Amino acid sequence: MEFFVGSADVIVIGAGHAGCEAALAAARMGCRTVLFTISNDAVANMPCNPSIGGTGKGQLVFEIDALGGEMGRAADKVMLQDRILNASKGPAVQSKRIQADRMLYRDIMKKTLEHTDGLFLVQAEVTEIRVSDGAASEIVTELGAVWRAKAIVVCTGTYLDSRVIIGDYRASSGPDGLHAARSLTASLVGLGIRTMRFKTGTPPRLDSRTIDYSKLERQDGEEHPTPYSADTPPEVLEARPKLPCYIAYTNETTHEIIRRNLGRSPLYSGEIRGIGPRYCPSIEDKIVRFPDKKRHQLFVEPTGLETGEMYLQGFSSSLPADVQLEMLHSIEGLEQAVIMRSAYAIEYDCIDSTQLDASLMFKRIPGLFGAGQFNGTSGYEEAAAQGLIAGINAARFVLGKAPVILTRDSSYIGTLIDDLVTKGTNEPYRMMTSRSEYRLLLRQDNADARLCRIGHEASLLSDSAYERYQKKAALIAKEKTRLENTIFPPSDKLNALLQGCGEPPVKTGVRASDLLRRPSITYELLKEIDGTRTPLPRGVIFTVQAEIKYEGYIHKQRREAEHFAKLEKRLLPPDIEYRSIKGLSTEAVQKLSRIRPASIGAASRISGVSPADISVLLIYLDLRHRQDKEEPSDDPRRI
Repeated sequence: MEFFVGSADVIVIGAGHAGCEAALAAARMGCRTVLFTISNDAVANMPCNPSIGGTGKGQLVFEIDALGGEMGRAADKVMLQDRILNASKGPAVQSKRIQADRMLYRDIMKKTLEHTDGLFLVQAEVTEIRVSDGAASEIVTELGAVWRAKAIVVCTGTYLDSRVIIGDYRASSGPDGLHAARSLTASLVGLGIRTMRFKTGTPPRLDSRTIDYSKLERQDGEEHPTPYSADTPPEVLEARPKLPCYIAYTNETTHEIIRRNLGRSPLYSGEIRGIGPRYCPSIEDKIVRFPDKKRHQLFVEPTGLETGEMYLQGFSSSLPADVQLEMLHSIEGLEQAVIMRSAYAIEYDCIDSTQLDASLMFKRIPGLFGAGQFNGTSGYEEAAAQGLIAGINAARFVLGKAPVILTRDSSYIGTLIDDLVTKGTNEPYRMMTSRSEYRLLLRQDNADARLCRIGHEASLLSDSAYERYQKKAALIAKEKTRLENTIFPPSDKLNALLQGCGEPPVKTGVRASDLLRRPSITYELLKEIDGTRTPLPRGVIFTVQAEIKYEGYIHKQRREAEHFAKLEKRLLPPDIEYRSIKGLSTEAVQKLSRIRPASIGAASRISGVSPADISVLLIYLDLRHRQDKEEPSDDPRRI
């Protein structure tokens, strides 16, 4: 029997990383928000890797913070180790990654939700979404409770009709033994939403006391970690207790055990139907795909300060539990390891993300939004980024405001969303720096310069936080100007410094900025001859150096972005009938009719739409514009 409980401005379904960000954003923007979760004890859970960040992913976390989201603040409070990946390479591909205390992260995020005005956390399984007058209007729980809403954000993660598989064992279950959301898929399909079946997996967790660390390679973090959040003072982060990670390796014995048991693998027997992530394969998949590789690197990582559970990254599997144990004990240092949690694969339902527009709202169901793994992505960071944007736009939908749309040249978040809504994905989508054609513009050090204004205008970034960013921007501009105007005369000291770096000497005066543009010269090295500098924060120095050293490349990417921005401004009418446009290829007609891109720029990124098709569309728009100007109108509202 159904019963009416109450109303909300925004309802969020699922309290994982997407759901938390969506609910916090909506509530902080003044909307009464209700967040539903399968379990109040699994809020912001990290069922897989106990880490935040990584290549491309670290940039997402900095962008979330610049927009006023929560992930960066919470991550700084639970850091066990910090590393800058690709530190030896250029700033465009450098990405921060931390080991996180997963239980503490969960506790901190739950407290944050509970102490946010206008936000209410409810434990219940949502089984139905209802539509009235074509727009999202209500949800129903498994107990018959009915809640009304002006906007609904679906963030179901890997719980949607999910199934856990370990060898011959299979069970209807979500991650960490929590029950699956079994009924909601049928409701979505009933609304005409196209769904897909994806799969992911997770490695075993080991008892730390049973690992012989003397046989493993120790891996320590950065001595001076960089905070994710501008709210975190660097000295606070440095004071946090830090734990090492360790590196282990598979060997030929491990590989032979896997090959011998492939017949028992549900991945190869056809039992697993969901499509898994190409960039995070299971250990058995690695052995099959790379048969000549003698060993594979594994990482033994802590999951918290107060637990002895260790995560074996790189060893995800769906093989039977007895095979997992045999594989594990073949690895040096893990011969006596005790498995606290077995590895498993999990299948779940998600949607075809091309049904969404760039605000993450369903094109055909106003007020219904999707975010996170529900949209076909993988990873906590991708989920949180989408959740933040979906939450912002759900609130703006309720408030009658235009949505926030991030472009590809503004952010990795914009790249992520654009990829999803224009290209879709046939496997769990993972962010990488290579996804962006503007990665030198989208460095993690300048996320605030790109996005703080948007976060402030959306009422998520406080006045004080925005003023802090403006002060930092002023310091950067001032120091860049000083370096451009500082000229060092030729001297033995200067030429000795250049010679020591393998750089040619100078015979005339040289600007500090020109010296910094030389490959081997760093800002730190110049302090030996630069007597006019004043102490600056590390973040300011990093950005100053990057923007001067790569100035030419940055200008080139900006020009490219400006060129493509013109295509983004050529909007495609929502009522356009692509089948009636002569000259379009059959594939282009099919893709354009299904995805219905908002602009010529978006259309150009759809797989199967060729440059010739884009030329046809541009001609069509010009003709249509000319006809609209020439034809008289009886509508007094039309200009």
